[in-house]
Amino acid sequence: MTNRREFLTKSVLGAGAMSLMPPNLFANSAEGKPPTRFIFLHKGNGLLPGSLALPSFDDQQQQSEKKKEAFSVDLDGQDLPEWMSPISGHMQNMTILQGLSGKMCTTGHHTWCSSLGVFKANERLSSIKWATVDFELAKLFPSPFGHIELACFPTGGGNSRGNINGIEKGFSARGPQQPNYAFGSPKTAMKELYKSVSNDESAQTLYQLERKMLEFVANNEGERANGLVGSERVKVSNYADALQDIRKRNGRVEAMSDQIRAHLPKLDAKYLADDLSTVDRQAGLTEILLSTLISGMTNVVAFTLDELGTPYTGLAGIEGEKVNQHDVGHGKAVGRFEATEVRKKIRNQHMTLIDTIVTRLKNEPEGDGTMFDNTMLFYFPDNGETHHSHGTEWPFVVLAGDNTPLDIARRYIRLPGYGKQGHKTLGNWYTTLLNAHGNPINHYGSPDVGLSIDQTGPIETFLA
Repeated sequence: MTNRREFLTKSVLGAGAMSLMPPNLFANSAEGKPPTRFIFLHKGNGLLPGSLALPSFDDQQQQSEKKKEAFSVDLDGQDLPEWMSPISGHMQNMTILQGLSGKMCTTGHHTWCSSLGVFKANERLSSIKWATVDFELAKLFPSPFGHIELACFPTGGGNSRGNINGIEKGFSARGPQQPNYAFGSPKTAMKELYKSVSNDESAQTLYQLERKMLEFVANNEGERANGLVGSERVKVSNYADALQDIRKRNGRVEAMSDQIRAHLPKLDAKYLADDLSTVDRQAGLTEILLSTLISGMTNVVAFTLDELGTPYTGLAGIEGEKVNQHDVGHGKAVGRFEATEVRKKIRNQHMTLIDTIVTRLKNEPEGDGTMFDNTMLFYFPDNGETHHSHGTEWPFVVLAGDNTPLDIARRYIRLPGYGKQGHKTLGNWYTTLLNAHGNPINHYGSPDVGLSIDQTGPIETFLA
């Protein structure tokens, strides 16, 4: 059983590092209507709520912000914080959302699957309670690959255990006790995601051998299950079904090979190196992200921009420094820059990636408009409000196209502070997303046992 499990997780999931979608893959697609796409970008070391406050707030708004009182401001005519300047051209599609809490998640330095799953989690598979929200959304808008995850892994410890260029457990989950797998480098993602359309003869030979191996093993496991009973029969049947699903997925990918070839990532050699700066790694993975969305390989991508143990290299102005985010979280300067300035540089780097994504999708025609019209992008912290987070605040920056069904565009929204009447949690936010896109779930995620207010349901004022 160990060999079969290793085969599935390393060889087969390595070929896709994604969920195994159900047989009725396209049953929920509305004929002729483009799917909604979701991009989840999360960062380590917290996202300071004060860093998102608008410098153009008037006195009353500044006081409400300090007291964490609920208010809403139209972004028209407002100034963004300087670090957000790369996305200033997208303000008509932007929402700055403050005041959500996530104390039901694992907080502090790391959250693993918590910030997307709204439950306590650690590195143990047994802690994964259910599919994370990105996978739930992927079910609503099926695609050949279902879901793709990318990550700038930490070098020591964490999910990658130092294998930052490989395929390792990611920060999303396919279901209970089922971690997702993420690509850690542009080179690995290119090799695994695009080998079915590769012009390289050896890569094509390897792919054809894998196809034959899948066929043989799937049939062999199916026959083996017939001779077993009880739990062993269930286990082996699950392996066989998983392998057959992957074969079907590969068939769907092969059927769209021309479309995939037309949108292959265009990466310079430096992005395909094993030793590349964090900034170049992010840029290369961003190209992979865009290619998979534009080609139709997937409708949902999760991208860990960095984790607390990710050593930053290549940051503007301090290119020669290796930035230790843990030290920055404790206020340590880097070169001539104070920790707060280093934080700004990291966030600014993230905004350049978001501008690249949004601008590219706005230039891709789709239907009567562009691909971005049907896209939602979320930028948020992995672990809440700060380095040693408590989960009382979980800021979000959202960029959404005109066809997305939430009524939140062009606004700075601060919800009631933690414990106050009307306060909302990550669970309420994700319930809103699921309800708005076709899943009428009453509530997604675990409750916060420390809150005495009603925590169920969506944020009704956000629903169009």
